[in-house]
Amino acid sequence: MSSKIYCIANFKPKPGKEKDVFKSLQVLEANTRREDGCLQYTVTRHIDHPNAKGASYPIVFHEIWASRGAFEAHCNRQEIKQFFADQVEAEDGNIDHANVCVYTDEPHNFDAPR
Repeated sequence: MSSKIYCIANFKPKPGKEKDVFKSLQVLEANTRREDGCLQYTVTRHIDHPNAKGASYPIVFHEIWASRGAFEAHCNRQEIKQFFADQVEAEDGNIDHANVCVYTDEPHNFDAPR
């Protein structure tokens, strides 16, 4: 059974703060990639492309974690908690809205061997 957790974390910066938010998220990459269970952790920014005209948040993290426990440990790191407190929850933070979702690659009722 796959225990991987896939996380998509979308960020909508306040007007004029996109570059600042992107830079502050890039700072989180180095330490996070050293965490046990971090398989991928990449911050990206939306670009215009004629073959991909969908709507999106301007900044998106693409994450893959080896397990639910590894993802939860990441979320409970002080650096990550502080980022959300300072940038998302604080009135003077640079992020207007964040949307963080996790996914599995297993189908419903998957009968994986044990």
